[in-house]
Amino acid sequence: MSIYDKLAELKIELPPVSVPAAAYVPFVQTGNLIFISGHIARQDGKPWVGQVGLTMTTDEAKVAARAAAIDLMGTLAAACLAGGKTLDDVKRIVKVLSLVNSTATYTEQHLVTNGCSELLGQVFGPQVGAHARSAFGVAQLPFGACVEIELIAELG
Repeated sequence: MSIYDKLAELKIELPPVSVPAAAYVPFVQTGNLIFISGHIARQDGKPWVGQVGLTMTTDEAKVAARAAAIDLMGTLAAACLAGGKTLDDVKRIVKVLSLVNSTATYTEQHLVTNGCSELLGQVFGPQVGAHARSAFGVAQLPFGACVEIELIAELG
């Protein structure tokens, strides 16, 4: 099954690439690696605001991380297209780095980040979608977003 068929089966429509909010580009390709800039979680097109452990729960933030993964895949699709490829040419999701806007005593950032990791595994399958990962708690993120995630992928 192609990645696009899997996305359709999951009723996921990939968004277009977001316009950067500062001085950076959405993605950079070097060799076969694509580096996707951090994407904040969005809800109804707006930053998904909240601080985990204070104004939102782990489960709510996990849903936000899943939303960020959908945006990341949209940018990854655009990066693939820019190089004459498609998501079906992704050889491996190499690394995910997740920043979770959380209180100083909150310790479940890894569970929040599962929202992203689980969806990538579901879409790309275990051979391509399994990845290295880091999940950090931070005091704040741009626009007060609850989650920001970046991704590195390898093309075949």
